Amino acid sequence: MAILIDETTPVLVQGISGRIGQFHAAEMIEHNTNVVAGVTPGKGGSRILDRPVFNTVREAVEATGAQASVMFVPPPFAADAMMEAADAGIQTAVCVADGIPAQDMMRVKRFLRRYPRHRKIRLIGPNCAGVISPGRGFMGIMPPHIYTPGRVGIVGRSGTLGYEAASQMKALGIGVSTSVGIGGDPINGASFRDILELFEADPDTDAVMMIGEIGGPQEAEAAAFVRDHMSKPVVAYVAGLSAPKGRQMGHAGAIISAFGESAQEKVEMLNAVGITVAPNPSVMGSTVAEVLQGRHAA
Repeated sequence: MAILIDETTPVLVQGISGRIGQFHAAEMIEHNTNVVAGVTPGKGGSRILDRPVFNTVREAVEATGAQASVMFVPPPFAADAMMEAADAGIQTAVCVADGIPAQDMMRVKRFLRRYPRHRKIRLIGPNCAGVISPGRGFMGIMPPHIYTPGRVGIVGRSGTLGYEAASQMKALGIGVSTSVGIGGDPINGASFRDILELFEADPDTDAVMMIGEIGGPQEAEAAAFVRDHMSKPVVAYVAGLSAPKGRQMGHAGAIISAFGESAQEKVEMLNAVGITVAPNPSVMGSTVAEVLQGRHAA
C-alpha cells in the first residue's frame, strides 16, 4: 500500500504539450505511473507520448476516469489549473510551479472551501517536488532512481533535502514507502499534519522522516499532531539554524516573522514531543537508521 499514488492511479498531465511537461510525463510513464491523458487547451484531439490530449480537465476525467493530476503549467496560469482540476473532480493534484503569487493561492484556497469533504481535492504544492511511491509511480520532478521501495515515509518542504534524505537512506539499505514534497510557499495545499495523518494510517509505513525549515507554523502544528495522534516514530530535520531573523532564505515561506518560527525554536518544539531531530543534513539517513534500530531492539 502507498499513500496518494500507486501503479493503478489514473493520472492526467496538465501542460503535457510543453517541453517540461512532456519530459517529466515521459519519465513518469517509464517508472510505472499510469498516465492516461494530457490536458492542454487548444490541443484537444491530438496525441502526445501515445496518450490522448484534451482541451479541459473535465473532458479528460469523463473520458479516462482520471483521479489524479500533475500540473506543468506556468505560474500565471497555475491557479486556474488548480481550480479547474478541483472542479472536475480530481482527488489528488500536484502543482510543481514556483513563483505563484500569494494572492493567487489565497483565491485557490477560498475556491476549494466550497466543496464538501468527500469531494475535496488534496492539493500538493505549489513549489514542490511532488509525490513518489518508489517502483509504483510518481507525479512530479524528483529523480526516481534515488528512491528504493521500503517502509519509511518522507515529507518535506524542501524537495532537494527530500532527495538527499532518500539518497542517504538508500545507501544504508533503507527504502521509502512514499515521499511527499509539500512545497515551501507560505500558502500551500497539504500540510505536514495532513501527510503525517496519511502515514499514520498506512500499514506499510513504519516510520516518517519530516524535513522542515524556518518560517511559518507548520512544524509546530505537526509536533502537536505527533504528540496527540502518532504511534509511529518520527525523525525530523529543520533547515535554517544559522538564518538571521527577518531575512528571506530560499523559499518564499522561509521568513522568520513570529515566535516559534526560527529553526532553533522548531527543534525545541519537536524534541519536546519525542521527535528525534537530526543535527545537520548529512546525518538524516543515519538518524533514521538509529531510530529504526532502537524500535526493533525494543
